[in-house]
Amino acid sequence: MKTTQITPDLLVLTRARFVNAYLLREQDGFTLIDTTLGGAAGDLIAAARAAGGEIRRIALTHGHGDHVGSLDALKAELGDDVQVLLGERDARILAGEEPSPKGSWPKVKTAPDVRLSGGERIGSLEAVPSPGHTPGHIAFLDTRDGSLFAGDVFSSYGRVAITCHFYWRFPLPLMGTYDRAEDLRSAEALAALDSSRLLVGHGPATPMPGPAMNQAIERARAALGA
Repeated sequence: MKTTQITPDLLVLTRARFVNAYLLREQDGFTLIDTTLGGAAGDLIAAARAAGGEIRRIALTHGHGDHVGSLDALKAELGDDVQVLLGERDARILAGEEPSPKGSWPKVKTAPDVRLSGGERIGSLEAVPSPGHTPGHIAFLDTRDGSLFAGDVFSSYGRVAITCHFYWRFPLPLMGTYDRAEDLRSAEALAALDSSRLLVGHGPATPMPGPAMNQAIERARAALGA
């Protein structure tokens, strides 16, 4: 697992060269945003400890397997004091309370402690509803510095792109997007936040991302005929 320091309070942890999780420092330790694929629990815990803290909560952007893959192992290792947060609709899907749409939906034993609908505060983060890639997709905005953790609404390999249409440099997220029009609407809403930094599930960080996000929106609108 590759660890990259973005700011003194933010690290990106990249697994298999293309799947990101993030450690965000708070007063009591770290918030882990997503867990990557299965088998990463030990590396994620070690990365937090090497950075001088413990994982105190796990905030998940959505329920696909490359984002919740190590959740059960993390929960088993870290114990019940670690809070898990996930969007309401994705929590329902993982719990078998509604059918799974397209995409990778693994069997997960860990039930979230909090089902998010948007507007909740998780330490310095604000939960921002961003459905479309999955029904309950949630982005997170760091209210301290404007960093936006956009999950799989956007990717950033080659260029910033929205996951609602085919982009040859990284087509995988489109295959798991259940509602392309709603995904585009969420991208527009996230762009309106005027974030200082875009952090995605797949691809490098993008500083001052407004122009790149707006260009991605225009390309997506053209691809969808919107």
